[in-house]
Amino acid sequence: MTFLEEVKRRRTFAIISHPDAGKTTLTEKLLLYGGAIHLAGSVKSRKTQKYAVSDWMEIEKQRGISVTSSVLQFDYDGCRVNILDTPGHQDFSEDTYRTLMAADSAVMLIDVAKGVEAQTKKLFAVCKERGIPIFTFVNKIDHYGRNPFDLMEEIENSLGIRAVPMNWPVGINGEYQGIYDRATHTVDLFAKDETHGQKKLASTKESVDDPAFRELLGEEVHQSLIDDIELLDIAGDAFDFDRVRAGELTPMFFGSAMTNFGVKPFLEKFLELAPAPADRKALEETVSASSEDFSAFVFKIQATMNPNHHARIVFMRICSGKFEKGMSVLHRQSGKH
Repeated sequence: MTFLEEVKRRRTFAIISHPDAGKTTLTEKLLLYGGAIHLAGSVKSRKTQKYAVSDWMEIEKQRGISVTSSVLQFDYDGCRVNILDTPGHQDFSEDTYRTLMAADSAVMLIDVAKGVEAQTKKLFAVCKERGIPIFTFVNKIDHYGRNPFDLMEEIENSLGIRAVPMNWPVGINGEYQGIYDRATHTVDLFAKDETHGQKKLASTKESVDDPAFRELLGEEVHQSLIDDIELLDIAGDAFDFDRVRAGELTPMFFGSAMTNFGVKPFLEKFLELAPAPADRKALEETVSASSEDFSAFVFKIQATMNPNHHARIVFMRICSGKFEKGMSVLHRQSGKH
């Protein structure tokens, strides 16, 4: 693989949301589908007795929240995926602001019952200011929540950004059975989750026009889906990546991270749409992502939690070139190598 192909296949994104919207759970499920782990842990559930990979500190396991940012990596479908899991809780938000500097895009997680919340608004403003494209994942649709059209309206009114659904939940009043893909006109019907979200969820793909599929869903649910699709096609925005990049449009997905419902369709579509590393502005020049000269910036320094080793971990975002172990580089501020 050439150097340029290696750069182009990278996807680095942060997950942002209000506390308890399900960031760490979604991260864990993306790792599960990416093959980085074979059994997903959870943040709070006693049924699994397995903690989330990104919640590695003792305090995080005890409190069921993330307090530091962690970086996780896996390969999927030819892409090298870097996920920056950030704390949603306001007490630790400084960590999130720093981490967003390293992301090429952001996934905004919204709780289907609560809609857009205070911390989400703050983090959205930071992303918009920095020109980070935002993708929206409406989570917890296995619970009763708001109507998807109401959520689209709220995103537009409170964040000033139009939403374009890439898929749509199939069902009525929070009783969802699958996800409709607007691009392929097919529906993924999900099997019932019996493993508390620890294993991948089986799904069957059907065409929306298939008579057998109509029978499977029932007349009322099928008709509701057809009406929703029609309304979206007539009144909704068309997908336009230039508008996404400009912060005027957010692609919207639906699912439930806890039960793995809709996670795989989201991951595949997101990797297809998400931007590869872009050029970055430095003090004197713009650094090209395709340049083979090494350059990077440190976005976070964290003390290790091992009492026997008082060391620090440095998190660094590579802007160009390739990092080689033991290489000598110039530190811009101090002028030292």
